[in-house]
Amino acid sequence: MKKSKVLALLLAMCMVVGLMAGCGGSEESAAPESTAPESTTPDEGTESEAPEAAAGGTFTIGVIGPLTGGAAIYGNAVVNAAQIAVDEINALGGDVQFNLIYADDVHDPETSVNAYNNLMDQDMQILVGTVTSGPALSVVPLAYEDRVFTVTPSASGDDVIEGNDNVFQVCFTDSNQGSRSAQYIDEHFDGVKIAIIYKNDDPYSQGIRDNFFTEAEARSMEIVYEGTFTEDSQTDFNVQLTAAQSAGADMIFLPIYYTPASVILTQASQMGYAPTFFGVDGMDGILTVPGFDISLAEGVYLLTPFSADAEDELTQNFVAEYGERCNGEIPNQFAADAYDAVYIVYDAIMAAGVNADMSNEELCDALIAAMADLSVVGLTSAGSEMTWDENGAVSKDPTAVVIRDGAYVTP
Repeated sequence: MKKSKVLALLLAMCMVVGLMAGCGGSEESAAPESTAPESTTPDEGTESEAPEAAAGGTFTIGVIGPLTGGAAIYGNAVVNAAQIAVDEINALGGDVQFNLIYADDVHDPETSVNAYNNLMDQDMQILVGTVTSGPALSVVPLAYEDRVFTVTPSASGDDVIEGNDNVFQVCFTDSNQGSRSAQYIDEHFDGVKIAIIYKNDDPYSQGIRDNFFTEAEARSMEIVYEGTFTEDSQTDFNVQLTAAQSAGADMIFLPIYYTPASVILTQASQMGYAPTFFGVDGMDGILTVPGFDISLAEGVYLLTPFSADAEDELTQNFVAEYGERCNGEIPNQFAADAYDAVYIVYDAIMAAGVNADMSNEELCDALIAAMADLSVVGLTSAGSEMTWDENGAVSKDPTAVVIRDGAYVTP
């Protein structure tokens, strides 16, 4: 099996002077002076198969995500982190170089199609995206038809990859998030009465809810209430919260994004209701909601494969570099997923021995074949190896974080 690791930024890592979207400045960045980590160097004592041909050329990678609007924290985190990874790889000075381009889809499926066409007009060869699931469902059929190799950092819908052999996920699928959340709660909380509040017009939220419910039932967990909302009703949750409280729920599972979650936490506090809240990766970003009292998020749990407070060198160097470029911001899971996604693309290119002069179809088919034998240890794999099944779903170990004193920490 081909093995590669996304290794730590070395203590002598490069400091790139270019800035990127979300951090201020232009898309272009100056060439770093020093050398980034060699992500494809095999561990000592492990076997490594050399590619049949030498990989080479400048590959154009496109990112599609919400750079403006209510989900902009996700898209900008992805672009920022992808640029860090691209700069590191380019600083290696090897035959493989990357050119990063990106487009805003404002978390809208129709706009995402226009964004995709815009990037294809700029000769995109590989897609890192889309960032969210709804737009992905509009874009992946196009990428499949055009044979554009696709690694999505955070579009978690199971149907994003179903029937699309060119699409691979870095994040957990919705089914995985839902079942693993139920597993974590069952193993770490005794006898809790659970309420679920989910968004029934969002495939992401609905998918996680469905799989959470199935796993919870299989484990004989007690679900005492379920409430729903839609895009048009996500400003008032008093009915759902009152019903959950009346049912005796001491935990509320929230398979939703951070904006409505911040409203739920605020309104629960106003009514004196203080259950334990347990969310998923879409709630990563709740500490940055404008006007939100972050003290209300104290004790909130999130199922996530990345924690910025982890003590391993890879995480700490990434967090430091991200903060250096982005005005002290702490990277979220979406940033970590994107960083890993770029290195996954790089490792697949090196394993396949492909050249940037290939057609998209030739490139895509070769990279798909390489993914079958690829394993990567990255920011979001909790020290384990990421591998992919025949459908493009990732296998890696999940972890959970809890918010303490305004920061994500390992419980």
